[in-house]
Amino acid sequence: MNKTRIGFIGVGGIAQRHLGVLEQFDDVELAAFADLDFNRAVASAARFGARAFASHDELLADDSLDAVYICIPPFAHGAAERAVIAKGLPFFVEKPISLDLALAETLAAEVEAAGLTTAVGYHWRYLDTVEEARRLLAEHPAQLVSGYWLDQTPPPQWWWHADQSGGQMVEQTTHIIDLARYLVGDVTQVFGLAGHTDRERFPGLDVPTVSTASLRFASGAIGNIGSTCLLNWGHRVGLHLFADGMALELTDHDLMVDVGAGRPVRHAEGDPVWREDRDFIDAVRGAPSRIRCSYAEALKTHRIALAINQSAQRGQAIDLAAR
Repeated sequence: MNKTRIGFIGVGGIAQRHLGVLEQFDDVELAAFADLDFNRAVASAARFGARAFASHDELLADDSLDAVYICIPPFAHGAAERAVIAKGLPFFVEKPISLDLALAETLAAEVEAAGLTTAVGYHWRYLDTVEEARRLLAEHPAQLVSGYWLDQTPPPQWWWHADQSGGQMVEQTTHIIDLARYLVGDVTQVFGLAGHTDRERFPGLDVPTVSTASLRFASGAIGNIGSTCLLNWGHRVGLHLFADGMALELTDHDLMVDVGAGRPVRHAEGDPVWREDRDFIDAVRGAPSRIRCSYAEALKTHRIALAINQSAQRGQAIDLAAR
């Protein structure tokens, strides 16, 4: 069997999640790793009998690669994607795709012009419970949406700074924004609010510690999504949807469907990251694409997250339909 040779740019925590999946695939060879922390690249390379590099340019000099995973912090996007696009390689990139909307728009245009296969890590789309929710909502469209990401402050210090992470709405709650788009449709208007509380345990933290957004959808549905990083534990992450005679509650673990006859809960089956990685690899290998979130599709979600931040800063609603 010809194996698909994969290179990784960035081998931090989320990269390790993908590596744990990809190593299960008989048709994949994990061939090369690059990280600014060269020791981290060396450790991953040793694990898979691969090569380690200190930069993405060095990694991309290897003409035997078939595709690349880009797993880098939000502020670091741009140069890696441009180099991969210049090589004509398919790529999987983790969200958020950039803090600079103009850069993301440019990269999307370059991807389209090159005709590249891309995927972005909005893995909630691959939950079987989400597919069940889609089927139910096709018959009873959602009219009200309520989402939340109520959690602790992540330890990486880049996350604490708005100019490096974009803040919680962009770096974490974007999953809920994307899920709302996937289930309800395009968002036409947002209004954001944000507040900040200094925290001694997190010196220099300048991202909003509480944030909320009101959304208007093209379908006529309305919604609200709230976030906080003030907690010392993961409290609740999910999306509630309300339709005529039906209420749904979705998390990354289960689905509750309430039609007035009890509140039955079904647990999600399978690994959504396995499914998104499998679909990306299959598309790279020439199978008909089943990728659920391409770069162009992720950009639509990313515009909303950035607009929410912008709205909170300006104190006024932002009309996305005009963009």
